[in-house]
Amino acid sequence: MNATPQQFAQSGSLEDLYGKLAPVMMVPGWAKTAPSLWPEPKKSFQAHVWRYDQAKGALDAAGRLINTELAERRNLILQNPATGYATSRTIVAAYQMIMPGEKARSHRHTPNALRLVIDAEPGAYTVVNGERLAMMPGDVVLTPNWCWHGHGNDGRACAYWLDVLDVPLVQLLDPMFFEPHPDEFENEITVPNTSPMHFAWADTERRLKEAEARSNGASHVEIALGDPALDTMALSMIRLKPGTATAASKSVANNVFGVVQGEGTTTVDGETLGWKRGDVIVVPSWQQHVHHSNDGAVLFRSTDEPVMQKLGFMREAQ
Repeated sequence: MNATPQQFAQSGSLEDLYGKLAPVMMVPGWAKTAPSLWPEPKKSFQAHVWRYDQAKGALDAAGRLINTELAERRNLILQNPATGYATSRTIVAAYQMIMPGEKARSHRHTPNALRLVIDAEPGAYTVVNGERLAMMPGDVVLTPNWCWHGHGNDGRACAYWLDVLDVPLVQLLDPMFFEPHPDEFENEITVPNTSPMHFAWADTERRLKEAEARSNGASHVEIALGDPALDTMALSMIRLKPGTATAASKSVANNVFGVVQGEGTTTVDGETLGWKRGDVIVVPSWQQHVHHSNDGAVLFRSTDEPVMQKLGFMREAQ
């Protein structure tokens, strides 16, 4: 039975008071066992690398074992070693594959999403609000909040890509909605690849070369895709110059990197992680990191910086 107001007022010791508070779901804020504030981010997520060659092998096996009738999407979620689901606090990434002749059913949801294409041949595509967008290696395709989208493959080879979504953020804030398309698959119209939902690798590579020409010997160049591309995630491509390392930096933003070209290392809070084409690296909030490549590389970066900036939380340090 819960204590009465008078019994609360007559508590003879803190232990007595604590015992009466627990049944009514109140916790003393002065107790050091339950702090609500701390000096800096806790670093509850770990830096980690996921291997594309391992994922590709697993997805090839899944292609034999499960079809698109049984699975909404044939994908492999990249779980952070420190937690049960997400890749970082606000972002989840996954490898996905679609086989020749397959179509993945259309749906929409409140989480924002994007695709970085790793391996594909002509004929792989995503449909976004009815527009058919080609998917070729290095391309980035957006499926923002509440846009209908599905995938297909009219080519002769399996297509593989990296999904990046803000699902963990939406789960934390609660406005999660999902809806399957009433007709299963959208009616498609083919459009030139000038859609704001599509960043073609050919255009990105040209912009990187132009940025390099203006870089004056910097260790790397970085170009933005969109301004930002999504409300909750900013996207960019980074070209690391051969034999150089980026300056050490950290911020409260969470970063997920996909390796578009080359190989190298990322050192995070003193731990060095090696990577090569197709791999995925996560650098969680407030962890100092440095990228390095002996022969040069291109990294795709997804970050929740727009969220941090809009809320006034953005903070950076070396």
